[in-house]
Amino acid sequence: MKQQAGDSQPGYPDGTQRERVPVLIFDESEQLSLQVARRIANLIEERNAVGDSLVLGLPTGSTPIGVYEHLVRMHREDGLDFSRVVTFNLDEYYPMSPESLQSYHRFMRENLFDHVNIPAENIHIPSGEVPREDVEAWCQRYEFEIQKAGGIDLMLLGIGRSGHIGFNEPGSGLQTRTRAIVLDEITRKDAASDFFGDDNVPREAITMGVGTILDAREVILIATGEHKAPIVCRAVEEEPTKEVTAGFLQLHRDATFYLDRAAASELTREKTPWQVRAVEWDEALAKRAVIWLSEKVGRAILRLEESDFHRQHLHSLVSVWPDTDALCRKVFEDLRRRVAYEEELPRDQKVIVFSPHPDDDVISMGGMLDKLVQNGNQVTVAYMTNGSVAVFDADVRRYLHFLEMSLPELDGHALEEAVSDLRNSLANKEPGQIDSPRVQRAKAFIRYAEAVSAIEVMGLGREQARFLDMPFYQTGMVRKNPIGEEDVRIVRELMDELSPDHIFVAGDLSDPHGTHRMCYKAIAKAVTSYHSDHGLELQPTVWLYRGAWQEWEIDRADVFVPLSKADLARKIEAIFKHESQKDRAMFPGAYDAREFWERARDRNVRTAEALNALGLPEFYAVEAYVTVAELP
Repeated sequence: MKQQAGDSQPGYPDGTQRERVPVLIFDESEQLSLQVARRIANLIEERNAVGDSLVLGLPTGSTPIGVYEHLVRMHREDGLDFSRVVTFNLDEYYPMSPESLQSYHRFMRENLFDHVNIPAENIHIPSGEVPREDVEAWCQRYEFEIQKAGGIDLMLLGIGRSGHIGFNEPGSGLQTRTRAIVLDEITRKDAASDFFGDDNVPREAITMGVGTILDAREVILIATGEHKAPIVCRAVEEEPTKEVTAGFLQLHRDATFYLDRAAASELTREKTPWQVRAVEWDEALAKRAVIWLSEKVGRAILRLEESDFHRQHLHSLVSVWPDTDALCRKVFEDLRRRVAYEEELPRDQKVIVFSPHPDDDVISMGGMLDKLVQNGNQVTVAYMTNGSVAVFDADVRRYLHFLEMSLPELDGHALEEAVSDLRNSLANKEPGQIDSPRVQRAKAFIRYAEAVSAIEVMGLGREQARFLDMPFYQTGMVRKNPIGEEDVRIVRELMDELSPDHIFVAGDLSDPHGTHRMCYKAIAKAVTSYHSDHGLELQPTVWLYRGAWQEWEIDRADVFVPLSKADLARKIEAIFKHESQKDRAMFPGAYDAREFWERARDRNVRTAEALNALGLPEFYAVEAYVTVAELP
C-alpha cells in the first residue's frame, strides 16, 4: 500500500531544507567515484580544448582511490590527456620521507601520478623533509606557488571523523593558510592502522589551511561508509564552527558534498524524511516512523496514542493509517515475528560463515554460530584474510620465548634457525616497516591458532576452519590491493565444494581498514557467478551480520536472535581466545576505547534493551541479522 501524504515544503520538495550545503547522494560508492572522476575529466577536456591548464587540489586516503582508479582508466582507455594538469596536494605528515610507506608522496605516485601523464614539474606535494626552522618559509612558498598557478580550480576533499578537511583539526579558523599543525588524537588513532600502531604516527603534519581550501573555485567533498555519517550530518546540517572544519564549506560559493547512501544515513532527509518533506508512506517507512516515535516519546509501541503521532508532526501518517492502534499492532507483530529462537533457526543444513578477519565470526555472530552448531548444521567457518597486520611484534616474541625454551627438548636445528631468523627480523625492523615474509607468516599462524581455539568453544574444530588467505590482503600493509579474479575464484570454489544452504557475510562495511568491504565485494561477485551457473535450485540464503563497529537498526533487521546470559558468556569466552586482539588491539578505531568483547557484549545488550523498550520480551541480549536473496 503506497500513498502520497504529508505537508510539502515550498522550495524544498526533496527535503533538503536542513542541509546548509548542496548534497548529492549515490546508492553505491562506485557510482560516486565515477561521477566525480567524470567531473574532473570534463574540466580537463574543456581546458585542453582551449590550451589552458587545470589546477587540481588533491587528497589522499582510502576515499579518493576509486576516483583515481577511474581517472587512470580514462587516461589508458579513452586517451584523457593530463599534460596540462597542475596539482597541489592537501597535506603530508611531518617529518616524513617521500619514500616511506606512509608518505603521501608515495601514495599519490602509486595511485595516480605513475599512471597518467602529468609532468613532474606540475606536481606539488607538501614536503615532510623540510628542516624545522624552514617550515614556515616553505609553507609561504607553497601558497605563492598556488597563486602563481592561477589558484585552484577544483579542490577534492575527504572528511576525517573529527570533521577535519586536510589536516585542519578542530580549532582551525577560516583564515588559516598552509602551515604545520599538531595532529588531533582522533586523527592519529585513525591513522594508526597505516603505521602499525598509534605510537608510530607522526605528531605533526603540513596542511593547506581552511582559507586556502575556500579560495578554490569549486570544491567537492566525498564521503563513504556508515562511520562517516554522524560527522557528515554535523558538517551539513549544523552551523559552521571551528570544531568541525568541514562545516566551513557551507560558506563556499560552489561546494558540493558527494555521499554514498551509508555516509548520508544520518541526514534528516534519509533518517527521518517525514520531518522535512512529503513522503510516500509504504509499510517499511511507516514501521520506521512508529519505532522512531516510540523511542522519541519513551513508550512501548502498543502504548502509543494518536495524540503522540500529532504531537510529533506525523499527521500525514495518521491520514494514511487513521487507525493508529491497528498500525501499532501491525508494527509490533512484525517485530515479534522476527524474533527467532533456537528451534526456528536452520537445522541439519550446510552453512558457510565468511569471516573477513580471524575474529569477526565470534565477535559479530558468536551467539548464532553457537546455535547453528547445536542445531546439527554442517558449519564451515571461512577466514578470508590472515589478519597478520593486526598482530603486535610482542606477540611473536612471546611465542618465540616458548619455542626457545622448548628447543632443547625438540632438538631441531631447522627450528632453531627459524627462531633466530624471526628474532633478528623483529630486532632490525624500523617503526612502521613491513614485516618480513617469515614474520608475516608467524603472525598469520598466531591468528589462525586463535581462530581455531575460539570456534572450539562452540563445538567446532580445526577441520571446520578454512583459511582462504585471499591474495588482495597479502601486501604486508594495511593498504590492500583491489579485489581480483583470484580472490573471487577462491570464494567461488569453496561454494562449489560445499553447496551451502546458508552463507553468512559481514555487512558492516565501516571497519577502519576497509577489509570487510573488500571481502563483501569478492563474495558478491562469487555469489552472482554461482547463481548464474546453478540457478535457483542451489541458491543459498544470505545472512548479513554486523560486528564490532555497529549493529543493524531495529527497523532494518529481519531476524533477532535472543541470547541468554549463558549464551553471551560463551560468546565472550570465544572472543577471549583471540589473545592477540585482547587488552590492546592494533586497530581499535578512533572513538572507542573498549575491547572488542566489551563492544560485542554492550551492542547485544543494547539491542535487547531497545526491543524491550518497544514492548517486546525482555531478553538478556540479542544479535540482529538481515537476510537477502542476493548481494547487491
